[in-house]
Amino acid sequence: METGASREPETAEVLPQHKFDFRSLEAYLHQYLPGFGAEPEAKMTVAQYRSGQSNPTFYLQKGFQAYVLRKKPPGSLLPKAHKIDREFKVQKTLFSIGFPVPKPLLYCNDACVIGTEFYVMEHVQGRIFRDFTIPGVSPAERSAIYVAMIETLAQLHSLNIQSLQLEGYGRGAGYCKRQVSTWTKQYQAAAHQDIPAMNQLSDWLMKNLPDNDNEENLIHGDFKLDNIVFHPKESRVVAVLDWELSTIGHPLSDLAHLSVFYFWPRTIPLLSQSPHLQENIGVPSMEELISIYCRCRGINSNLPNWNFFLALSYFKIAGIAQGVYSRYLLGNNASESSFQFANIVQPLAETGLQLSKRTFSTALPQADTTRQLFVQTRTGQEVLTRVKQFMKQHILPAEKEVIEFYVQNENSVDKWKKPLVIDKLKEMAKAEGLWNLFLPAVSGLSQVDYALIAEETGKCFFAPDVFNCQAPDTGNMEVLHLYGSEKQKQQWLEPLLQGSIASCFCMTEPDVASSDATNIECSILQDGDSYVINGKKWWCTGAGNPKCKIAIVMGKTNNNCVTRHKQHSMILVPINTPGVEVIRPLSVFGYLDHFHGGHFEIHFNQVRVPATNLILGEGRGFEIAQGRLGPGRIHHCMRTIGLAERALQIMCERAKQRVAFKKKLYSHIAWEELQDGRRVRHGDHLPPHKYIRNTSTCGTTPTEHLLNAGRRPQTSQKAKSSPTYLGRAKEKTRDKRIETGPAPVGGGCEEGKVSTH
Repeated sequence: METGASREPETAEVLPQHKFDFRSLEAYLHQYLPGFGAEPEAKMTVAQYRSGQSNPTFYLQKGFQAYVLRKKPPGSLLPKAHKIDREFKVQKTLFSIGFPVPKPLLYCNDACVIGTEFYVMEHVQGRIFRDFTIPGVSPAERSAIYVAMIETLAQLHSLNIQSLQLEGYGRGAGYCKRQVSTWTKQYQAAAHQDIPAMNQLSDWLMKNLPDNDNEENLIHGDFKLDNIVFHPKESRVVAVLDWELSTIGHPLSDLAHLSVFYFWPRTIPLLSQSPHLQENIGVPSMEELISIYCRCRGINSNLPNWNFFLALSYFKIAGIAQGVYSRYLLGNNASESSFQFANIVQPLAETGLQLSKRTFSTALPQADTTRQLFVQTRTGQEVLTRVKQFMKQHILPAEKEVIEFYVQNENSVDKWKKPLVIDKLKEMAKAEGLWNLFLPAVSGLSQVDYALIAEETGKCFFAPDVFNCQAPDTGNMEVLHLYGSEKQKQQWLEPLLQGSIASCFCMTEPDVASSDATNIECSILQDGDSYVINGKKWWCTGAGNPKCKIAIVMGKTNNNCVTRHKQHSMILVPINTPGVEVIRPLSVFGYLDHFHGGHFEIHFNQVRVPATNLILGEGRGFEIAQGRLGPGRIHHCMRTIGLAERALQIMCERAKQRVAFKKKLYSHIAWEELQDGRRVRHGDHLPPHKYIRNTSTCGTTPTEHLLNAGRRPQTSQKAKSSPTYLGRAKEKTRDKRIETGPAPVGGGCEEGKVSTH
């Protein structure tokens, strides 16, 4: 017989006050638990779970067999508490109908075996999240975990107690009144000091009982994230644990108990990563969880008496905390940290009192979908609002300073640098969490969400850079995120996401029509554990940025492949690699676009890089290129729409302010011309929005959609048509701008900067 820590997470040696006769237990299990003696030579080990403040829980292992044992705590106990037999009964019933609970194996009411009643169930392998912010997973998975949890709760509350034959499991109608009365008595029996807030909360609850207190559903009583086992790799519930407080009662008590952590007092250390759930990307709002729950159950999402159920939940938690501390004083607590519970009863009660005075609307605000091409997620709406505020307060006021910097350094080598104000703005944006918004796996935003954000940032030429959402880094980061190896991500993606380096993209060549990626002639040939690159590239965007450290280069690795789309590859080339020669910057209609690093011609002469720099594998370059283009087209188009909107706003302001021939300019310009500009601007949204709608239904990003669906010419054509349409639309808007006067064609003012872009 062995005791102590095991390979099972969150276990330790059995506490002295909870030790029992292990040999007696082993003998009993040999006799009554089928399969326990399958390996007679194996020793049974016992370890105690650190979690669980009420009924002590133990991990048993005998050879390859693993079990979990739950028992009553020793010593004097409160009446009607720690009903181990009820736990076993409800789990047995739920397991029989396929509800996710551990399989109950054996119940023993003979206290002579280990000193108290106990039951044994199968051990369920999976993930338990003790931190309600769920660190270490993507925002998308975090959201999926919460959705799976709330769907499981709705499934529980949808069960028919008559068909389960659990009519006598609880007293049914009048649940809320009984709960207030029971927990008041439990608290008073365990109280070690007078806490006025607990007495006030108890009085308020008894005086404000719901009129409809007759709902009868099977409820868990302590349904929360850390009482759920999730699949090791999937966002799927495999077991709900700890049924000690389960009964027949009002289902909203479970839902409210799950929601208390949205209001958790900041003074109580529970959420280790962030004090409030809603501050974590990917965690649904309380209203969103309630909406999912109500939709699953087919009930109205505007829940009555919500403040009562929240206040009741805090009253119960405070009562439980008092009970845990009381057992600590008696020496039969289930955890060594139980003494800490003495200090949390009062703040919990005070929070319950505060919630009792609030008026809640639990229904989600109804979006006017008739006026929107797309409905954003709640997170997307919040982030867009913050971006607009940041633009208004910080970015647009700095526009004049940034323009003056580039005008003054137009003929200087410093023109490739960025003014200090941009670096300061970047630090501010990162501190506010407005960073890397383009990447769903990082930001938790949908493509629809980011499309509208890109439109907003397009209103200022340097705004995307402030949010680390500037091309070509966005496309390169997406390539590394979707296709890069772990080593490539660590070496290049992480610093790009931090904004500590920049990158460039090298695909277009002067000697071939590079709009067809299969025409690319630059060679990438393997030589041992290296690849050697030779070729000429131009229009390499971003190469002039002093922070540019890495280039993604597309070239031909296989001339013999029958399929032209399998001949090319992409490879990572550090910009300082011997043989990389940056030749010259290229101008676009006379402008070098130096604010984002410009466009350069680069030659690669016998450039040698490690074979591990190849992205995804040989022959995957065309596939990567198509994937990279999908999101890029959306980003560029939406920024252009934002730019056109800014131009239209400036045009209208100027037409109202300027006077010529004793009339305001708008009096000389037919209103139809201004209306035409607005009509064209609204039409800009249709092609990119239609593309986003098609792609957003099949994957997290347009890139993933293209990868999942294969090369879909119809979808790709929609993406290609967006820049074409927008080019014509922007030209019309620019023409209207010029009609307002000569300022737009100048380069040293706001109007001129908008026109040149």
